[in-house]
Amino acid sequence: MTRTLLCFALLALAACAQPPQTALPTVPEESAEGQIRPMARPAGLGRVVPQEARTAEEFDVTTAEERKAAAEAPVESSEKLLGVTIASLGDPAQAGFWIKTPLVSAQGTGRVVYPENGKSVQVDLIPLEGSETAGSRLSLAAFRVIEAPLTELPEIEVFSGG
Repeated sequence: MTRTLLCFALLALAACAQPPQTALPTVPEESAEGQIRPMARPAGLGRVVPQEARTAEEFDVTTAEERKAAAEAPVESSEKLLGVTIASLGDPAQAGFWIKTPLVSAQGTGRVVYPENGKSVQVDLIPLEGSETAGSRLSLAAFRVIEAPLTELPEIEVFSGG
């Protein structure tokens, strides 16, 4: 009788245990040839932000050379001002130099300028659904290059690459 009660108690405790946490499987995409391929990598540099990241320096996984190159990229004569927008900080875990903005309808390359200090940075332009007067989301790396305050909503100019 004691063994039966002990077995029952152990089964009851086992039912209360939580299953191990596992990552959700990714859904593969099927190519035109019918081959299964892994899903595309998210925008950015393909680098992963460490889970223990807490500061802007830890979240920004771009290198000093990449920041310098993005800031010093030559201004193209064919570039076109798309408009002025209010920028909020985008997902800090998404690496790279990018802006998600309703000022574009297709992905491309361009530049943003922070008029307060005149600094600019080359970025990937990513469409964001909404009216053109809606705000935009700027990457942490781009915010840091143009030296815009991370805790504010700076007004920036957005240019297409031409």
